[in-house]
Amino acid sequence: MSPLNRKLTRDLWKMRGQVIAVAAVIASGVAVLSMSLSTTEALSETAHAYYERYRFAHIFGRVQRAPEHLADRIRLLPGVQAVTTRVVKTAILDIADFSEPVIGQFASIPERGEPELNLLALRAGRLPQAGRPDEAVLSEPFAEAHGLVPGDRLRAILNGHWRELEVVGLALSPEYVYTIGPGALMPDDRRFGVIWMGREALQGAFDLDGAFNDFSVGLLRGMDPEPVIRQIDELLANYGGTGAYERANQLSNWFLMNEIRQLKTMSSILPVLFLAVAAFLTNMVLGRLITVERAEIGLLKAFGYSNFEIGLHYVKLTVAIACIGIVLGWIAGYWFGLANTRVYAEFYRFPFLLYEPGPNAFMLAAGASMIAALLGTISTVQAVAALPPGEAMRPPSPTMFRRSGLSKLALFQALDQPTRILLRQLGRWPLRSLVTSGGIGMAIGVLIISFQWLDAINRMIDVYFLQAQHNDVTVGFGEVRPASAELALAGMTGVITTEPMRAVATKIRFGSREERKLIQGVPARQNLHHVFDVDGHAVDLPPGGLVISTILGELLDAGTGDILTVEVLEGRRPTRQVPIVAMFETYIGSPAYMEIAALNRLMGEAPAINTVHLRTDPLYRAALFRKLKEIPAVSSLNLKEAAVTTFRDTMAESMLIFISFFVVFAGTLAFGVTYNAGRITLSERGRELATLRVLGFTRAEISYILLGEIGALTLVALPLGCAIGYSLALLISGAFKTELFRVPFAILPDTYGLSILIVVGATAVSAFVVRQRLEHLDLIAVLKTRE
Repeated sequence: MSPLNRKLTRDLWKMRGQVIAVAAVIASGVAVLSMSLSTTEALSETAHAYYERYRFAHIFGRVQRAPEHLADRIRLLPGVQAVTTRVVKTAILDIADFSEPVIGQFASIPERGEPELNLLALRAGRLPQAGRPDEAVLSEPFAEAHGLVPGDRLRAILNGHWRELEVVGLALSPEYVYTIGPGALMPDDRRFGVIWMGREALQGAFDLDGAFNDFSVGLLRGMDPEPVIRQIDELLANYGGTGAYERANQLSNWFLMNEIRQLKTMSSILPVLFLAVAAFLTNMVLGRLITVERAEIGLLKAFGYSNFEIGLHYVKLTVAIACIGIVLGWIAGYWFGLANTRVYAEFYRFPFLLYEPGPNAFMLAAGASMIAALLGTISTVQAVAALPPGEAMRPPSPTMFRRSGLSKLALFQALDQPTRILLRQLGRWPLRSLVTSGGIGMAIGVLIISFQWLDAINRMIDVYFLQAQHNDVTVGFGEVRPASAELALAGMTGVITTEPMRAVATKIRFGSREERKLIQGVPARQNLHHVFDVDGHAVDLPPGGLVISTILGELLDAGTGDILTVEVLEGRRPTRQVPIVAMFETYIGSPAYMEIAALNRLMGEAPAINTVHLRTDPLYRAALFRKLKEIPAVSSLNLKEAAVTTFRDTMAESMLIFISFFVVFAGTLAFGVTYNAGRITLSERGRELATLRVLGFTRAEISYILLGEIGALTLVALPLGCAIGYSLALLISGAFKTELFRVPFAILPDTYGLSILIVVGATAVSAFVVRQRLEHLDLIAVLKTRE
């Protein structure tokens, strides 16, 4: 081993505390990048394998009623590989020991054989058998939420008649990875579930013998779905077809792909921050280390080592520290990626999980971290190479001392001697002090952007649910009902007030852009369920025209005053030109509204509704639910309180690992910056501190001079970190913007306070470790050090 390599080994061991601190920060950057990339890769591969293995369809659609022979005509269309027709209906369930309304989506499966598409992943029991019309298979999450197992029974209203069903199996389906009920935002397994029954049983229950109302189509590999969709729509136009749509727009898949896109956004933004911090910390450590080793560098040059060899020595030091961090980061990234993927797999209920991250994610993370670390040392290595031997062997020129205006102040004169010493030290190296405070501030900023997610969720809940919705219950009808249906509900005991709504399936076009969207018809001035802008005001609807969200305007590239083409996909299927009369901002979804009378006129129909919002008396709510369950026309019941709880719990669960990781990272960052600053300062000023001890300063005073500097830098870092966190949260809230959610910019005072407390705690721990080193300072050895 060459002498320089032996020196490298000794340096790494001598600085092991600092090496571990820097490596931990590098490891955090590697871990978050590899975690994000591997989680995204695993989710994509698991979803793709699930879809392929269980033959997830490429095209979906609904009709009112179509004869079975039309399936053969669809099968003959160019590019079509397989067709599955079904009966799909929504109904109210009655679950023992659960008083609240429960919605079940019933879907038919063949009594003999298996469907061509959307196969079930049977988890327990068996499938329904021919000749047993009351047998049913439940979705596994729904069954687990209610403690149902094969052999149990439940009741359901099928087409106005109570039926007692026997549970014979539990299953999962690629069609219901994200199981969401009518009008809901998040899966609620206690209040919505999928139930599969035999085809003949559901056809008989809903008077659809020899007919279907739902279909799925599988395409040949590489086939464009658009021409097939157009032909299917033409074929089913006379049978109440609401328009076929491709897999990308299928509800469950749409939610899943949105989540994967958000993860990709996260993996492209946040790791950059961590790697930048790693580069900064590496630069800070090596820069100050070389200052301490000036004499050694001069001796090496005097003994004939070239600038290249010495520069390479310090590059190797950087690479060694980075390699330690990369290995630690790989281990942590794999573990966090696996844990994160398991959370998502449990949330989306995949029947299996493919977490086999390839080398690409880890090599990319390693390469990015190594480059960041080396970039952080370029200027330092150049400084090493530029030092002449004679100059390097002399101590650096002392800082020019002069009496500043600050020292003349009475307040400064009133300070004790140790305080004035530490303040002069900070003033002597202002740039270095600012850089150290910046590193601690970055830790505070990371924590703020982590906890800001919880603030954003609470803000979304406050605006979307609490401010915009003053109803308790939303009643949905399976079919469009006359407006008098609202009066019937208003007369029920326990109902305080009601508000009607009609939702109509449409295709909205502007230029070359098209979006499938439900236009919601509501009263011009709403009392219960408001069209609500995030600025905090309800939006009154004009007597004509569309009021759309800004995100829908961006998707269509349209604005106020533009004329949209609205193609209705139900009823008489009219196509109308409708202007945009107003736009508003919302955090959730991309809704479009019309005044309900104007929507009915657009449909060419008498006043009609399919949804009623209710405000109810809590004392009569249980009795009201029992009555609503008995109404055959009611197909769904949604409770606002349950929706708020589900939304908060679901979002909090998905954020748990994310926030936990960043708390660990921020603590590591704060510890690494302050520990390295303290240790290097101790190395630089060991002789000075030992001299002060000999002159009579106590250990407490010496500790105060050294650790007081860390404390002062931390104090400066607090407002700086809050400003960094504010800026980063603003950046991230703009980046995490999808059709499903917009992350609001919201930071509560509690977030600032908690972030500061965690960083101060980590700083205190590092200060304690440095204090222990100071306790063992060898005064004789330090004082023997050559000037």
